[in-house]
Amino acid sequence: MASTAGVVLSIKDSFLALPTKTGDRALEEVEKNISSLRQVLSGDGEAGANQEQVLQIALEICKEGVLSLFVQNLPSLGWGVRKDLVICWCILLGQKVDENYCCVKYIEDHVELLDFLVVCYKKSDLALNCGIMVRECIKHPTLAKYILESNSFELFFEYVELPNFDIASDALNTFKDLLTKHETVVSVYLSSHYEQFFERYTRILTSTNYVTRRQSVKFLSEFLLEPSNSKIMKRYIQEVRFLNIMIGLLKILSICRSVTTNRHFFRIQAKISKYAPSTFLRCSLPIQTSLLVLLKLCETIARNC
Repeated sequence: MASTAGVVLSIKDSFLALPTKTGDRALEEVEKNISSLRQVLSGDGEAGANQEQVLQIALEICKEGVLSLFVQNLPSLGWGVRKDLVICWCILLGQKVDENYCCVKYIEDHVELLDFLVVCYKKSDLALNCGIMVRECIKHPTLAKYILESNSFELFFEYVELPNFDIASDALNTFKDLLTKHETVVSVYLSSHYEQFFERYTRILTSTNYVTRRQSVKFLSEFLLEPSNSKIMKRYIQEVRFLNIMIGLLKILSICRSVTTNRHFFRIQAKISKYAPSTFLRCSLPIQTSLLVLLKLCETIARNC
């Protein structure tokens, strides 16, 4: 059996050779090496992986910069090898040396890899692979924090409205993970980017796509009602502009008879009577009336949510 260093160097050399060798031959070499790596990292089906060897491979991959080659060459790889590479990526990011995840630390030092993966959502053949890789990254708070505070995060507000349903749904799953996995990170982000975030979120709440509207209302209730976001929730429901939007959404969603979504809507609106009574005084009379009727309905329905 080849040494750990030899295995990693073979992978590195095959990637570096992609621009210089004949296309099919070079890709075959990469495919063979990634397939072998997957077997070493995950086991061969009869026996599990040798954990000590897996850890050594992870360290060597970081040392040789192979994670960067994985990401940078994704667009050149075929479907099968991308699938194996994603499995390897997920296993490698979970490898811990002492108190540190070595591959996570590598990505922290090469955050451009995260930006690259997020941008790849625009490529339909890469989007789902990149989605899995990004979600694996944001299990770690430092990487989630980077994406939230980067320009790349803004792209998710576009991706959730893409016409390709599978890609839009995958992007929404990543978006949800970013805003729910790490309560402290998210709370700090929302506090410092309140106006910027909710201005963008309003655009998807009022999307012309019904599925996007429905899912965005559902998710809004989920993350606003997190205890760590209580201050953000109180601030949000005290703003007339947002209440008006939510009332309009209730009308649309009620017409569509979406009971599940309305329940999520009611969960947010049921908080209004407790935290934002002064809001009624700033609303026009028709809106005040609508809110009062809505709140009475909310109080009844929320008990059963």
